[in-house]
Amino acid sequence: MKDKSSAPAIGPAFQHDVVRNLICRQARYPDIATPQDWYMALSFTVRDRMLESWVASTKNYAEHNVKVACYLSAEFLIGPQLGCNLLSLDLEDDARQALHALGQDLDELLALEEEPGLGNGGLGRLAACYLDSLATLEVPAIGYGIRYEFGIFDQDIVDGWQVERTDKWLKMGTPWEIVRPDISFYVNFGGYTRMQTDEQNRLQVQWIPARQVKGVAYDVPIQGYRVNTCNLLRLWKSEAVESFDFEDFNAGDYYQAVEEKVVSETLSKVLYPNDEPDAGKRLRLAQQYFFVSCSLQDMLRLLDIGHRPVEHFAERFAAQLNDTHPSIAVAELMRLLLDERQLSWDEAWSITQHTFAYTNHTLLPEALETWGLPLMQSLLPRLLDIIYEINRRFLEEVRQAFPDDVARVARMSLIDEHGEKKVRMANLATVGSHAVNGVAALHSELLRQTVLHDFAAMYPQRFLNVTNGVTPRRFLMLSNPRLANLLDETIGTGWRNDLTQLSALATLADDDDLQQAWRAIRHHNKSALAGRISNLVGIDVAPDMLFDVQVKRIHEYKRQHLNALYIISLYQRLSRHPELKTAPRCFIFGGKAAPGYGMAKLIIRLITGIAEVVNNDPAMNERLKVVFFPDFNVKNGHLIYPAADLSEQISTAGKEASGTGNMKFMMNGAITIGTLDGANVEIRQQVGEENFFLFGMTAQQTETLNRAEYRPADYVQANEDLRDAFEQIAQGRFSRGDTALFRPLLDSLLHYDPFLVLADYADYAACQQRVSETWHDQRLWTRMSILNCAHSGIFSSDRAIGEYCQQIWQIPST
Repeated sequence: MKDKSSAPAIGPAFQHDVVRNLICRQARYPDIATPQDWYMALSFTVRDRMLESWVASTKNYAEHNVKVACYLSAEFLIGPQLGCNLLSLDLEDDARQALHALGQDLDELLALEEEPGLGNGGLGRLAACYLDSLATLEVPAIGYGIRYEFGIFDQDIVDGWQVERTDKWLKMGTPWEIVRPDISFYVNFGGYTRMQTDEQNRLQVQWIPARQVKGVAYDVPIQGYRVNTCNLLRLWKSEAVESFDFEDFNAGDYYQAVEEKVVSETLSKVLYPNDEPDAGKRLRLAQQYFFVSCSLQDMLRLLDIGHRPVEHFAERFAAQLNDTHPSIAVAELMRLLLDERQLSWDEAWSITQHTFAYTNHTLLPEALETWGLPLMQSLLPRLLDIIYEINRRFLEEVRQAFPDDVARVARMSLIDEHGEKKVRMANLATVGSHAVNGVAALHSELLRQTVLHDFAAMYPQRFLNVTNGVTPRRFLMLSNPRLANLLDETIGTGWRNDLTQLSALATLADDDDLQQAWRAIRHHNKSALAGRISNLVGIDVAPDMLFDVQVKRIHEYKRQHLNALYIISLYQRLSRHPELKTAPRCFIFGGKAAPGYGMAKLIIRLITGIAEVVNNDPAMNERLKVVFFPDFNVKNGHLIYPAADLSEQISTAGKEASGTGNMKFMMNGAITIGTLDGANVEIRQQVGEENFFLFGMTAQQTETLNRAEYRPADYVQANEDLRDAFEQIAQGRFSRGDTALFRPLLDSLLHYDPFLVLADYADYAACQQRVSETWHDQRLWTRMSILNCAHSGIFSSDRAIGEYCQQIWQIPST
């Protein structure tokens, strides 16, 4: 069903439908319609055609009793929808012509779209890429998550500091969701459990909750690329079971009358509340349980609609746990099967294990969620009972497999007995799943060797690797249309459905005409980004400079401060030696620090402080610029990825699970400077070591250094440039004379340096010198750029989803 003939018919009525939606859905007529009205009318027109695909897909799934992939994720960073949907339906030209006839400009309407802030970064963006590929490969699928009213915060930079603003992505409404009040479920919280026996003298457990919340489905259609398949992202909004208490109201207690509504709706109010205080932890656990309970109840509803017995649940659904956030689903499915469907423990456990698979996204201990037993007991008492029983039976298996190994039993227990007792959610997900995968070859191997070593020893057949991927629809075809058209002209259009066909470019990397066209497109993309930077932050950047880009979540392990230290050293050298021949560079940063992460915010402040000094130095005008691009998100990524010359992927080896930004940059022709970390390893293997700027210690070397007595201050004393950079920061050069501002950052690096910034600095600086030398040979640089794009095909999310279908879900894909 890949040919265009299978897509919904466009017909001559597109312009008429836009006007009709303007009148009938927006209650406006053309003479008084605002650009926002036109955007909504156009989007509804596109959505109508998507829903035709959805109806056809749903009927087809029902008629054939297909197995459905259910992707459970606390985040779905789906990005703006209109452009992608026009691309997938092959409607862009029709929309542009129709709007032009109506006196409107498509590009201006696209710019109006609010981005749904339903994710924090790579985890949520990966989930969105996978939904795109599932629909494109025509795999029956539903994404399940939370409809956060307020998503990830919008970021301003005020006086050099990150300032968080509420993300009001719903303030103008959204045309892409369909409210399903008929699809709603009740979710229990608190209370206690009661044992009783039924008529057959079987033990039954009843959960008597302290309160209930209702979850209502909001559906977002996900259209496959040029196919007649449309899947769903189903997001849950929390509502009160009874939103208004007349007794309280009549008694004069107006606030109490609506309290239940306010408390209940808090569950889906905001993405990732600060979980430092106990109230934040409680809300976050409640959010996770809320959405997995609604999702599993919905899957059971679909099973009932298809008149399939509950024993066939695992044959009908494959449920993927995207990191530990949805892992409470293991216990919840057991509860539903035991308490609601009256199955035996062994039947329920078999179904549960055959249904779930778990994707681990991190080796950082703090990211492996745990929940204190008192919190779990007070919020989810029935679930804790079930976890205890899972653990009891599981530890019996461990003792049989490894007799007399008390330490191993303690490590593998679902309950951490050290200090405050906690439930280990990664352990629960691993025990309750039939497959556990890492997200890059190195990460998967380290997963087996470190955080899940004991489980890999016990269940080696469960562990496998599925390297992450990104969708070429959004991150190449939509965001870089000139390059996409050049690829069509050069190697044909087959790459659009099979990204591995980009490999045909490799033999043409030295072709003069291709190189010239390639450089022209890159110059256009860089000019567009430079214009946006000028308008946004008032810094004028020459497109001919080397655009050195690091955009991602701000975190110490991603080492933006390593980059910053190098910029200071480069600035000092250029100031002292104006005759120095080096590539003119614009360093571009972007990313958000978690609101409670003080050190990450301080790193942003250091970058903006460096930018203030460098950009106000007339001697640097043609040589060096530093930009912090505020509010980095999917929409801004459309401008940044196609314009990058150098992609900074410089995390400490062994800390980044995979990375997906590295793939987006590579796909658009950027060259990577990076460590052997995450998917960088596979990127370098694909493109060849001569087309990748490698520096730094390996994961094994970092482990060895960490076991030894690492003395970070020694590295500063041994490196004049590094020592000078520290002195400049300490003297207040980049903090307007405030010598205390960056002291916490300097002290952390000098006395602790958990991510080995100083140990890798000298090699990083030497590698940056190789970058500068290569840039001067533009023919060589362009060749390397072409080859990076040519070898990026393996990093399509289509390949990753194909592996999930074949190796984990046992679902056929086209």
